[in-house]
Amino acid sequence: MKPSLIACALLSAAMAAPAQQKSAADGIAEYRKMLEDGNPAELYEAKGEGLWKQPRGPKNASLEQCDLGKGPGKVKGAFVELPRYFADTQRVQDLESRLLTCMQTLQGFNVDEIATTPFGKGEQSNIEALVAYVSAESRGMKMNLPQGHAEEKKTFELGKRAFFYRAGPYDFSCASCHSEEGKRIRMQDLPDLTKNPGDGVGYAAWPAYRVSSGQLWGMQRRLNDCFRQQRFPYPGYASDVTIALSAYMGVNAKGAESIAPALKR
Repeated sequence: MKPSLIACALLSAAMAAPAQQKSAADGIAEYRKMLEDGNPAELYEAKGEGLWKQPRGPKNASLEQCDLGKGPGKVKGAFVELPRYFADTQRVQDLESRLLTCMQTLQGFNVDEIATTPFGKGEQSNIEALVAYVSAESRGMKMNLPQGHAEEKKTFELGKRAFFYRAGPYDFSCASCHSEEGKRIRMQDLPDLTKNPGDGVGYAAWPAYRVSSGQLWGMQRRLNDCFRQQRFPYPGYASDVTIALSAYMGVNAKGAESIAPALKR
């Protein structure tokens, strides 16, 4: 080959190389795709289904009559409509707080004791398995949180205010990381949660199995870790502010396809 042709070939290869390089986001997406068929969250789903049907607690009862918003015992489609208002408790509840209510009323558990149990321990571990099961029953469905009740609208507004509230030693808010497109921390993309970030992103991807910790995290645990990173005091488990933040993100995710429980780094 003539030197001029060799030079042209090398130049063409050099120009093509950047186009062929994967972005960090592409690499992470490919990694998740490879693990998708073996997502360890499936083990939590199976455990959660067993716990849903198993008579437990001081009343030796199952959760099969628990009303998650679709009627007693109906699980399919419930997750994509939570948080929502419940007349029996007269408050807006997310999945974890609603499960606490059912565990108290149907099974006789001490919910105050559960709420102060560390994540991943005792009944907290069981709740995360139940969350995996319930969310999996709505996989592929569209997020559609109701906003018809006055309390639901009030909770959304509270969540919006909490999302943009800046405080702490670094003057952070949720919006510091999640209110603009194109942001990331190290290799982790940060979706804009002030609007619908798309299918299977943000709220529509939690709960999720976290490869880095080898555990399944529900939204309550995810938010708790966000408060930690902001150097805020830890919020109370199933507190009004965590439910409100979930409502804000969930309403913004309207129409996004749920892939929960997903797989995270």
